[in-house]
Amino acid sequence: MQMSEQLLEVRGLRKSFRVGKNRLTALDGIDLDLARGETLGLVGESGCGKSTLARTLMMLERPDAGSVTFDGIDPFSLRGKELLKFRRRVQMVFQDPYASLNSRMTAGDIISEPWRTHKTLYPNRKDRELRMRGLLDMVGLGAKAADKYPQEFSGGQRQRIGIARALALDPDVIICDEPVSALDLSVQAQVLNLLNDLQQELKISYLFISHDLSVVRHVADRVTVMYLGRMIESGRTEDVYRSPAHPYTAALMSAAPKLDAADRGDRILLSGEVPSPLNPPSGCRFRTRCWQATEICATHEPAAHDDSGHVAECHHPLQPAVPVSA
Repeated sequence: MQMSEQLLEVRGLRKSFRVGKNRLTALDGIDLDLARGETLGLVGESGCGKSTLARTLMMLERPDAGSVTFDGIDPFSLRGKELLKFRRRVQMVFQDPYASLNSRMTAGDIISEPWRTHKTLYPNRKDRELRMRGLLDMVGLGAKAADKYPQEFSGGQRQRIGIARALALDPDVIICDEPVSALDLSVQAQVLNLLNDLQQELKISYLFISHDLSVVRHVADRVTVMYLGRMIESGRTEDVYRSPAHPYTAALMSAAPKLDAADRGDRILLSGEVPSPLNPPSGCRFRTRCWQATEICATHEPAAHDDSGHVAECHHPLQPAVPVSA
């Protein structure tokens, strides 16, 4: 099959869970695209659905509705060997480098473990050993680290082992779930630079999930903002950061710490509490905290407005925008 430039396409993705007698809608009509070699940043408050989206794209959850197309393939239609072969193509780097590594296994065993399932990738023991040591070199640890245990490494070094494990199956996409949030600032920069270097070398695509807006701005080509299961704004990173169109995005940007006092501007303070996802507000889900809300915000869901690829779901966008045609 011919490789497409657009690697991942998600349309109308929905996922809900039963909570007691109620249904919690974690994803409500998610659309996103990820190109080959691109980094898409995903930001939003806790509980907005970021982790559920990651789990669904990893095929750990099956969506209730919508479609996922990966390089022209619907992964949820695959079975048997074809499904096993596909699973190599999407891997994950986890948030906690302490909890995500087995303390009873050496670094070399951790990196080699995926090949026990995907036996055809490196069937020869010598090839596996060479590849494992090559991956340790690639992430900056060196082959001598192969015989050490996770507790002998620092947090940043452990995360490098996690990255090497994700690379072991030669994936096309790596989902990075808060990969630097547990690390010191200086170590964060080292890991982010490593991810960037690997992307340049291997042409990997990243879905980069983070609460840290400064980190997302540093690594992402495009950014998407989530709120209560909806993607409410997306666009090129600099466009979204320079001129946020959705009031919620503007509030997030104003809350981000800035070193330069001249860049800080006025802080936007939101009133009220985050609504429960079990009972989200009618119309626009952000309206109960929005200073621009009007009657239409309570009665109608906002349509997506597109301003040259900068998309926002808002009745009263902060920037000029053109409605998306049906």
